[in-house]
Parts: sequence; structure tokens; C-alpha cells
Amino acid sequence: MNPEHYWASAVEVSRVRAWIRATRRKMLWWRITIKLSHLLKRLLDILGSIAALIAFSPVFLIVSLLIKIEDGGPIFFKQTRVGDGGKPFGMFKFRSMVTNADEIKDALAEGNQHAVGVTFKIKDDPRITKVGKFIRKASVDEFPQFYNVLKGEMSLVGPRPPVPREVAQYRAVHLRRLKAKPGITCLWQIGGRADIDFEGQVRLDLEYIRSANFWTDIKILFLTVPAVLAGKGAY
Repeated sequence: MNPEHYWASAVEVSRVRAWIRATRRKMLWWRITIKLSHLLKRLLDILGSIAALIAFSPVFLIVSLLIKIEDGGPIFFKQTRVGDGGKPFGMFKFRSMVTNADEIKDALAEGNQHAVGVTFKIKDDPRITKVGKFIRKASVDEFPQFYNVLKGEMSLVGPRPPVPREVAQYRAVHLRRLKAKPGITCLWQIGGRADIDFEGQVRLDLEYIRSANFWTDIKILFLTVPAVLAGKGAY
């Protein structure tokens, strides 16, 4: 073999090996970064949910009494929702509707504010109780979901979890919003809530999934407070 050709081959092999080592290091740091991001998010969820459950315990007591006094029905409402990877779980809320709300939902289909899409929202919903109108406007009905966050079924920030009935109507692009752990608040919750149609919700959820990081979650959490106080799209 020509010495010059041998030397060139050796240099090329050395370069390839160096490239492989550099690529492996980058992949390792990428995996570490991803795992660290997940750990930080879970730590934020645990500390945030514990703090919320303690801080809002007086609210839990007052709302529980008001719901019970109004109609004597159950205080909490547990509904099957679809979470990360399509896994179903039981999501908790303060009951804000009459006890037979699901039975009369189909009769109200014509009043659905989201005529395009799979979600169901209606202004002046007759199924909502007097206490329910207040707690929904103030988003207090969502407070029991801090328990879901503590259990690891939900996150403080993430796409809102849909019901199986909605997921059954999803197209392929809609299923991509199930690639993240569902949250109590999200981009469309701070941007208009129920006033944003289904396709708009999906677009914002996918935007969040693509760019999600610890600091994005912190920003969304801070923006959630004025959004809740403004009450835009809450019904």
C-alpha cells in the first residue's frame, strides 16, 4: 500500500472516530438535559401542589359546605380523562353542575359554542348550579386537581386533558397533544380559555409541547393569575 494512501486513510479513520466520540458526548448531554428538565418539572409540580393544597384548604372547606348546602349532592366530581400517551385517569373537580348533567348534555348540543371541533362549551349552561357559576368563573372548581398533580397524573402546566368521547373524534394531528402530561393551566387557558375554538386550543397545545421548558412553565403559572382574575372565557 502506498504510504501516503495509508496515512490519509488513518487520518480519515481518526476523524471519523473523533466525530463519533463527539456525537456520543452530545447525545449524552442531551439525555442529561432532558432528564434534568423532567426532574425540575416534577419538583415544581410536587412543591407547587403541596403549597396550593395547604394554602387553599380554607377555600376547600367553604366551597364544600356551599355545594352541600345548595342541593345536598356530592362535593367532588370525578371524571375519566385521557392523559399522557393516551392513558386514562380520574380527574377531580368540585362539582359545579347538577347531578344528572351528563344525561341532559345531548339535549343541549345545539347550543355548543364550539360548533367546529369536538369540545363542548355552552354559555349560560342550565346544568350549572348557583355555586357552580361562581366557582367556575373563579376557576375554583379546578382546585382539587392539585391532588392529581401530586399523584403524578397531571402537571401544573400542560395541555388540558380531554374526555374519551372527545379523543374518539380526534384526527391524527389532534392526537399529538397527548404526547405531554396534562396540566391545570396551559397557553390557551391564559389566552382566552373557552373563547378559543378547538383547533386554536390544539395549535397552542402543540406550540407548548414543542417549546416546553422549566422557565416556560414558570411564566405560564404567573400569567395564569391575572387570566383567572379577568375571567375571560370562563363559563
